[in-house]
Amino acid sequence: MDKGEHLIKNKITNEELNELPLQHYTGEIVVVEDANGVTQVMKEINGETILGFDTETRPSFKKGKTNFISLIQLTTEKSTFLIRTNKTGVTQELVDLLRDENVKKVGVGIRDDIRGLQKIEAFEPGGFVELQTMAVDKGLKDFSLKKLAGILLEFRVSKRQRLSNWEADELSQGQMIYAATDSWVALEIFKKLNILDKGQIIDVEPEEDQA
Repeated sequence: MDKGEHLIKNKITNEELNELPLQHYTGEIVVVEDANGVTQVMKEINGETILGFDTETRPSFKKGKTNFISLIQLTTEKSTFLIRTNKTGVTQELVDLLRDENVKKVGVGIRDDIRGLQKIEAFEPGGFVELQTMAVDKGLKDFSLKKLAGILLEFRVSKRQRLSNWEADELSQGQMIYAATDSWVALEIFKKLNILDKGQIIDVEPEEDQA
C-alpha cells in the first residue's frame, strides 16, 4: 500500500475495538528460567537493533504490597524470549542490554517497567522508546497498547491473562501467548509509527470553537 493511501483515525471507541478480529503472537516462544538461558538469549539477539519489550509482575491483591517484576519479554522478527526474572534474576548480561543505547527497546508504559527493574538491580537505562510518546507526536489520542493495536494494526489483543500468577512454577500456554503477544505488538506498533506520516492521521472529533 502506498504511503498516504489509507487514513487512520486518531482514536478508537471500545465498541469499534470490540468489532476488530482477535489476534495473538504465533511465532517461536522461548522460555528462559536460568542464567545459562539468559546467556543463550544474548547470543540469539546479538546484532538486533530493535526489540519489542514488556514486563509482567505477579499481581498483589493486598493494599500497599507490590511484587517484583517476574518476566521480561523481548521480541525480534523471528522469536520472542520470555525471561523469568523471578528465577534468573536480573543478570549482568540483562543489565548491559537494558543500558545499551544502540539497541532500541520499544514498548508502552516503559517508565514503570524501568522503575520495576531498577528495584531488582540498579542500572542507567538506555535505548528505550516509549510508543505513547511516538503516538502523541503523530497526532494519536488513544495510547494504551490495546487501543494502539486497534488503531494502527486493525486487530485487538486479549488482556485476559494480565492478572494471572506470573511466578507460577510453570507458565501456562495462555500466559506464554499473552506475554509474547504484548512485546510482539509493541514491535509491530513501533514499525507502523516509524513509517507513518502525520498527515495520515485524521481527527475524529475536531475541536469546536469555544464561545
